[in-house]
Amino acid sequence: QVQLVESGGGLVQPGGSLRLSCAASGSILSIISMGWYRQAPGKQREFVATITSGGSTTYADSVKGRFTISRDNARTPIYLQMNSLKPEDTAVYYCGARRIGAIVPNYWGQGTQVTVSS
Repeated sequence: QVQLVESGGGLVQPGGSLRLSCAASGSILSIISMGWYRQAPGKQREFVATITSGGSTTYADSVKGRFTISRDNARTPIYLQMNSLKPEDTAVYYCGARRIGAIVPNYWGQGTQVTVSS
């Protein structure tokens, strides 16, 4: 089992920045990638960004050039630096972790609210 705990959400004005963190514990050696997903009210959860154990990153088109996923030398924690935030970035942001062989995340955090509003 893997436990994920997010932090760093909050209220920010359009154009502002926030940094999210996700700390993993438990059987983290079984994890091949970790990432961020978000769910806005009335919408399905969507992919935002992922980082593999080897350091490769992938981003949704909607956040490319504005968001950066990273981690320290260890597998955990991972971060999501969000710049130039827009109202449409408002959502609950979830950290997800995918085991070797899995296609979608096997583990989820509890989520952290990000609200972009003036």
